Amino acid sequence: ARARVVFPGGFGTRDELFETLTLIQTRKIPPVPVILVGRSYWERAFDPDFLVEEGVIDAEDRDLFWYAETASEIWDDIRNWYERSGKTLT
Repeated sequence: ARARVVFPGGFGTRDELFETLTLIQTRKIPPVPVILVGRSYWERAFDPDFLVEEGVIDAEDRDLFWYAETASEIWDDIRNWYERSGKTLT
């Protein structure tokens, strides 16, 4: 996949999200953009700041994903990520 775009969902959605983040965090797969759609949902469902405070993830791990609200914002973010990374989006 060239990106992981995650919409609100249940346990299966979280499983796939955390699997992707874990693989990127542990460098088992190359980084890809991970975009959580719907900030208000995800801030309640997943609190990475708490995980940092507890010492179970590093502060830099919060940079493995970001939030977006619209399809155009998602697409722009993906293209910008690839431009900043010097990688090709094809």
